[in-house]
Amino acid sequence: MMEKIDKRDRAGLFRERLAQAMADKGESQSGLARKVGVDRSTISQLLGGEGARLPNAQVVAECASALDISADWLLGLTERPERLANLLATSLTLTEAPRALIDETIFGWHQEAAGYKVRHVPATLPDMLKTREMLRWEYEPQLGRSAEQAIGASEDRLRWMRSAQSDYEIALPQHELFAFARAEGYYAGLPLDTRLAQIDRLGQLCDQLYPRLRIYVFDARRVFSAPVTVFGPLLAAIYLGRHYVAFRDSQRVGAITQHFDWLVREADTGARDFTRLLNTLRAEAKDSLEPGGRRHTH
Repeated sequence: MMEKIDKRDRAGLFRERLAQAMADKGESQSGLARKVGVDRSTISQLLGGEGARLPNAQVVAECASALDISADWLLGLTERPERLANLLATSLTLTEAPRALIDETIFGWHQEAAGYKVRHVPATLPDMLKTREMLRWEYEPQLGRSAEQAIGASEDRLRWMRSAQSDYEIALPQHELFAFARAEGYYAGLPLDTRLAQIDRLGQLCDQLYPRLRIYVFDARRVFSAPVTVFGPLLAAIYLGRHYVAFRDSQRVGAITQHFDWLVREADTGARDFTRLLNTLRAEAKDSLEPGGRRHTH
């Protein structure tokens, strides 16, 4: 919360900020006077020394509009000089989401967050932890030849995670993992060999990368999350399907971070126990019906 400012101090702050904004924009007194619709002497008085009073609200608003800054900032009511519309445009963006994570904007967010903790709730299993066979099964029907790009992009993310000195926390809904192991729903038709290899791959990566990679499993009947990624304190992105809604303002990034941390606190399976859950998934996969309706025999 900002401290209450005395009227005389506010007048002095107004003069300083008006002069600063004019210098930043390269605006002269004559030029600002023309844009505001006043005499040059009026602008000179606004920039005058001790004893100068605050101008009326219309002049403040016209000066702010001419300099493309916030009137509240000129008056000392906020510490951000950007106008509200500009702040909103900066703090919230809509980014197109490709079918697979081959968009350089997404990779740029990972690079920007180097050294920070990245928190991730994926839409399915995390792409960067999937086997090539799993990615090919998932993406080739929609992407054709460009599925190889998706595979390469996922491997790039994994290499980045290994080298970037960032911690990655991933929260997965329990039902997603069991649907995958049983080849149900989204994973219907996924061959048994591919499922078993993917389970083994998850176990290998967790062993290799722990504690920098930590995977938690939550029960979506008790707690729920949309697909979301939080890139340290810098950015939070919610996945809609065709687009990501990305927030950069600290209040929303903090709120989404707290949401993720809540998922971790409420997780049924902690990071240390995830490999034990993989053994259960392996048994579920072997006991499930293979594609075509034939039960796998041990």
